[in-house]
Parts: sequence; structure tokens; C-alpha cells
Amino acid sequence: MAVVSEATKALVEGIAAEAERFESPCGDGHLVWHAWGSGPVLVLLHGGYGSWTHWIRNVLPLSRKFRVIAPDLPGLGESATPPEPWTAQGLAAIVVAGIDEIVPRGEELRLAGFSFGGVIGGSVAAQLGDRLRSFTVVGSNGLGLERSPTPLRRVPPDADEVEEFATHRYNLNQLMIADPHKIDELALYLQKTNHARARMRSRRFSRSGALVEALPKVKARLDGIWGERDATAYPHVEERARILRSIQSAARFAVVPGAGHWVQFEAAEPFNALLAEFAAS
Repeated sequence: MAVVSEATKALVEGIAAEAERFESPCGDGHLVWHAWGSGPVLVLLHGGYGSWTHWIRNVLPLSRKFRVIAPDLPGLGESATPPEPWTAQGLAAIVVAGIDEIVPRGEELRLAGFSFGGVIGGSVAAQLGDRLRSFTVVGSNGLGLERSPTPLRRVPPDADEVEEFATHRYNLNQLMIADPHKIDELALYLQKTNHARARMRSRRFSRSGALVEALPKVKARLDGIWGERDATAYPHVEERARILRSIQSAARFAVVPGAGHWVQFEAAEPFNALLAEFAAS
């Protein structure tokens, strides 16, 4: 693929245009938020080297039942780079301060965090305390478990567009999407756009125990959704269920057949049904 079509760009811009846009403090700049729909509040935290567009196939379907609020996390997407040192607790505090500005104090919250967003989400959930009703972890590391190696390639600085997209396709198949036939133009465009804007190097958080250390402090209900073929967990996905249930024995844990790490994109329809069920009950 040499050129991304105007239709793909228009799709992303159109979904963004349907949202309300908010800003909250982040370092010397702002954290950027998008919100769709009305109803119970569901906050979505995206993955590393990403933006709210990691939820591109989820925000509108979920907004039929919830007020869906999705930030660009600090140092990613349109949001400003946070002050150092970067810690899970410090990044979470920036997110929680934004939630405090956007959501009235009396409203209950639901939270889902994907990958890096789940690692930071553990600290967000702990800091929200009794305000948070449920926290759904989606394909996150930071659990103190060994993760499978995922060999990725750097885009050469002198790469033309064809080589750049070929590299992104390879990396998406290695890490994010299990079925290579589901790496479509939209996935490639989002990968290219998000990667180019990323200033927060998030992999060290995923290799830490930040999430498993935060989870015992979470008062909300815990649940998990993983892709069966998640490259960071396969073939030990059930170990993730064991960890969650060691903290809350009633934690629900759903595995989406055939899907990879970016489960909410690759298998959006079953994922949306699962997250809506977990967040509503």
C-alpha cells in the first residue's frame, strides 16, 4: 500500500468530529479528551504508542449505552508530555485530575484499560477509590508475569511510504493483530499516525509489576478481556485470569477466540458486547 485513501482518513476524522473535546492540565500543556454519547460514564485508556483511536471501533457502539470518555494518555497522541520522573502513579494522577474536571463528583465511573492503558489504569482505579464501579483490564502486562518476546522492526529513517507501511504491517502482525488478513488500511493508518506522535516510551511500564501492585488497592470490581492469541501472553493467557482471581475471586475473565493483543480492534463486535456487559452489571 502506497497511499492511505481519503475515505480512511475521513472515517477517523468523522468519529472524532462526533465527540465533545475537553482539555485538562498535563505538564506544561494539556491532556486531550474525547467524549461520545450519554448515560453511565465509561472511561477508556488506550495502549502504548497509541491514542484514543485504539478504540476506533468501540467508541460509537459503546456510546449507545454509555457516555464514553477517552483521553490521549500523557506523552501520546495530542496530549502534552508529562513532567519526569514518569511513574504509573504519577501518570495516573494526571488522568484522575482530568476525570475530576470532566465528570461531576457524584457520578459513578467505569474504567477499561488496554495494554499500557491497563497498567496505568490500575493506579487510576486505585486513586478513584469508591467513585469507581468496575475496572476491566484488556490484554495488559505489568502483572509480574513473563511475557512472550515480540520482535519488532524500526522504520528506517530513509524509508519511502511503501517500506514504511510494510514495516508497520509486520509489526502489527507480530504484536497487535493475530490474523494477517485483518490488518487493513485503517489499522496501518492508525499505526503510522500514532507511532509518529509517541513521546512516551511505555514498554518499561509493561515489563514492570505496576499493575499487579496496584490491583489490591482497587475497590471496584475487577474483570479481564484477552485475545486468545495475544502475542504478549500466548500460550499462557489463563495465567492472567489466575492473577485477577487471586485478588478478587469473582473476577470475570473472557477470552476472545482467535483474536490477538489489539482484541477490541480485531474482534470489535464480540469485544463490545463483553465490555458493555461487564461495565453495565
